[in-house]
Amino acid sequence: MLLGCIGDDLTGSSDLANTLLKGGMTVTQYCGIPSGPAQADVEAGVVALKTRSIPVADAVRQSVDALEWLIAQGCRQFFFKYCSTFDSTPEGNIGPVAEALMDRLNAPYALVCPAFPGAGRTVYQGHLFVGDRLLNESGMENHPLTPMTDADIRRWLTRQSTLPVGHVPYSDIARGAVVAGQAIADAVETGARLIVLDAVDDIDLLTIGAAAVDTVLVTGGSGIALGLPANFRSAGDLAERGVAVDGVSGPGLVLAGSCSNATRKQVALYRESHPALEIDPDSVIAGTQTVSQAMAFLRANWDEAPLIFSSADPDAVRAAQKRHGVQKSAEAIEFFFAELAGAAVDAGIRRLVSAGGETSGAVIQGIGCEALRIGPEIDPGVPALRVEGRELAITLKSGNFGTEDFFEKALKMLAGEV
Repeated sequence: MLLGCIGDDLTGSSDLANTLLKGGMTVTQYCGIPSGPAQADVEAGVVALKTRSIPVADAVRQSVDALEWLIAQGCRQFFFKYCSTFDSTPEGNIGPVAEALMDRLNAPYALVCPAFPGAGRTVYQGHLFVGDRLLNESGMENHPLTPMTDADIRRWLTRQSTLPVGHVPYSDIARGAVVAGQAIADAVETGARLIVLDAVDDIDLLTIGAAAVDTVLVTGGSGIALGLPANFRSAGDLAERGVAVDGVSGPGLVLAGSCSNATRKQVALYRESHPALEIDPDSVIAGTQTVSQAMAFLRANWDEAPLIFSSADPDAVRAAQKRHGVQKSAEAIEFFFAELAGAAVDAGIRRLVSAGGETSGAVIQGIGCEALRIGPEIDPGVPALRVEGRELAITLKSGNFGTEDFFEKALKMLAGEV
């Protein structure tokens, strides 16, 4: 294995795996830390964790455990993947995990770049934009678990980390890999350990990738991985095998647990033409809305690829959190979707669309998946996936990703209808 990757959620990990696959690497995504060694032909291994919103100490421990496994596979470079909207709190988990990985690797510095221009995420003058809006004006300020109230990644990261934070501006990145590499070296020379990089276009990400050829630890969104495979190719290390993933026929189901603006629009469009059941956190906690009831709804609409969702507007989410607490509200929905996903697959669902990082983590847990083969891209950052050893095709979509008709497109792609 050449490149070892750690993702802080399932959807972002599949996004990263998709990027590396398009770059020509043979990729396997692992759902948690594998119990045994990787297959010999894996060039990039992505260990998908569910650490974005858990306590800092737990996130650090799990991430370092994943790193130990990747080190044992012989990886030469390491990548810590988090969301392109830098989902975190002032306490963590991005900064503390990055610090712990640096310490284990004895890395003098780490690069930090959440940019993903293909999905509208850019970094300029250290500030993260979503489209033409600053991060804290994009809707992410209303995230129920990780509200992003500051677009300055340098400032946000400084709150999370004990290490000095540096910055390489766009003016240096735009001048190419040699200048960018020297700017990184200059930042390290002045004492920076976590170095935030500007990027407004895919070309910038390729530049950063080339500049990072000798960097032990890279962190960011999947976009920064665009340029990493080329370094291994230039060294003659890639087998260029190519990967084909077949679609799966059979009943479909959409599960949506994200409250992001994009997912709410996708839910609104899809339910215009498909049966839909809304899951209410209050009712789930009270025990008046159950998985058995949801399964009855699914069976009644078996051939219509129904939607089961919990994607309330931000005010409703905040009200539920106030009544029950943030953790209890989130866990109630996650446990619900985990149990529902397992029951649905056991009943014969063969195409499964999951929207939302926390929801997707719950879905993977519910269906008992250990590894995923990466298939064709549905929308930027969202590939079709095939569960290893099973007749089951899924996709794991980050909340803010995908066009409004994503659910319909995804179900067709999972069936092999390109």
